[in-house]
Amino acid sequence: MIQFFLNDELVSTDIHPAMTVLDFLRLEKHLTGTKEGCREGDCGACTVLVGSLINDSVSYTSMNSCLLPVGDAHGKHVVSIEGLNLERGLNLVQQNMADEGGTQCGFCTPGFIISMTGYFLANENPAIESAIAALDGNICRCTGYAGIKRGVNGVINEYHASSKKSGLEKLIDLKILPSYFSFIPGQLALIEPLQKKPSGKMTIGGGTDVSLLSSDASLKGITRTEKAIIIGGGTTHSEVAQSDVIKAVFPQIGEALQLFGSLPIRNRGTIAGNICNASPIADMVNILLSLGASVTLMNGNKKRELLLGDFYKGYKTLDKAPDEILAAVSIPLPENAFLFNYEKISRRMHLDIASVNSSCYLEVKNGKIHAARLSAGGVAPVPFFLQETGTFLIGKSISPEVMKKAASIASKEITPISDARGSIEYKSTLLGQLVKAHLFKLFPEQIPAEEVI
Repeated sequence: MIQFFLNDELVSTDIHPAMTVLDFLRLEKHLTGTKEGCREGDCGACTVLVGSLINDSVSYTSMNSCLLPVGDAHGKHVVSIEGLNLERGLNLVQQNMADEGGTQCGFCTPGFIISMTGYFLANENPAIESAIAALDGNICRCTGYAGIKRGVNGVINEYHASSKKSGLEKLIDLKILPSYFSFIPGQLALIEPLQKKPSGKMTIGGGTDVSLLSSDASLKGITRTEKAIIIGGGTTHSEVAQSDVIKAVFPQIGEALQLFGSLPIRNRGTIAGNICNASPIADMVNILLSLGASVTLMNGNKKRELLLGDFYKGYKTLDKAPDEILAAVSIPLPENAFLFNYEKISRRMHLDIASVNSSCYLEVKNGKIHAARLSAGGVAPVPFFLQETGTFLIGKSISPEVMKKAASIASKEITPISDARGSIEYKSTLLGQLVKAHLFKLFPEQIPAEEVI
């Protein structure tokens, strides 16, 4: 029996755990404020908040209910737009959106309200720039974003003007949240974990590409050992970006991941899911390849480890048995000072897949490159490790000539195909330019800007 709190109501259901929360809300509970749009996590019209009990408090994230199975809601607090309504009148977020004309046609407005509320739940010092970024999973084709921004800014101003310190008490006092939120932590603590896992032939990570059952919670987490950073396969991209362990060693990863999907997608998509999906343009795989990562595959008590670059045997073909799961990813700790850069070219900067992406990891000793690992996506049937380019750079001092030669080697090392994202010639040229961008950004004093063109 699946149990979770839906707004202020305890739900107990034996419905099939793979049914999406979107369908459960609309078809079973008749809560039609959550809208059905794209059904693939792009538009954000179906956004809900999902609260997980951590210690004695509940942590909320925004998620696309069209990609969230009901089975993954067990023991959590699911908040639809109806769950934010006050007993009398609109809440503060809804009122500001209405006052500032931020509703457009109104179809996707519930998603904006949910995402905005989730932002205030996660940020005790809200600011307009980060608030707008939190809405990146909500795309409205009706324009009128200025009204939405004004509505957000109005809530921020009232938040900072409040005398309450922070937390749920402040959000309830400001009428951003209904009062029932205060008793949710105690109620979630009473829900027993599921005793039996659903049987099936496939284990799914975040399900943002194929929505089925999600990952085992025991596969989450990020730890640091003497030689490596270990990321559990079920860890989400948002958890990687927010991890203090990651920030301490690879602070560039969090910034790079802002170009990966939207916030609700990053809140849902897992590292193992991104790797095993085997997309040639997967952003996280691209980064991990350049960092020399390896993967741990597990079948019961049996484990084996192999380099991520050896995991891909061909297009959508993995060195993984059907009964194995990707349990963890290991990133070796750098032995020397290092430089890292990530580049992504797509038709728009955000919320788009790459035409070509590339990562570059370099270690420099005594003015020369001591170690070099570069990767590229969208240029081969698999995420591609630029072995020849890296080998060429080792032992070199950076100069415009070295940069141009490295770019030329990279362009010839790949095997792109012409598709909707660009021709063979375009992708080859583009990768060469991305290699130049890596070296220019990492060595700005050695390479004049005019040499990059």
